Amino acid sequence: MLTSISIWFFAYALGSISFGVLLARIQNIDLREHGSKNIGATNVTRILGKKAGALTLLGDTLKGLLGVAMASWVSDDPFTIAGAGIMVFFGHLFSVFLNFKGGRGVATGLGVHLYIMPIETLGAVAVFVFTLWVSKYVSLSSIIAAIALPIFSVFAESPFSYKYMSLGIAVLIVCKHYENIRRIVTGTEPRFLKK
Repeated sequence: MLTSISIWFFAYALGSISFGVLLARIQNIDLREHGSKNIGATNVTRILGKKAGALTLLGDTLKGLLGVAMASWVSDDPFTIAGAGIMVFFGHLFSVFLNFKGGRGVATGLGVHLYIMPIETLGAVAVFVFTLWVSKYVSLSSIIAAIALPIFSVFAESPFSYKYMSLGIAVLIVCKHYENIRRIVTGTEPRFLKK
């Protein structure tokens, strides 16, 4: 149990690193005061450009993947690995370095799932791309893809710990997109891609 707690603590600390905030600080910009005020790749792209947005997406995805990968290197217990997935995700949402505030966790959740549920994750990515193509809303695409992942996991032979982790991450992603959902309903949500 002590090993599991150590792994979870490390995963949380890793998840707390915000690549978007770090890239913005290099340019003397506080990302939380611009655009949507979110620290994720979409807002970074709007404020700092496509290259910074791509680096943020890559960094946030890799920390999610690394969090569960390192857990799997130390332990083969699915509960411990799933716990690391949740904790690295929590770190992004409630960063110890940002006064326990953070982003919406889509990229970090993607990294977590890529390592432990690669086939289901590719299916969710396809859902994201299709929804984005139809709607032009990154937020809506993220929400629908997040919901699709635990549904896909039902049909996979993954450990139940992974399925519950996936469901928990999906619920949190939807909750973190509350304001986006409200803006989509009222027609004020900005589209990332122009029709």
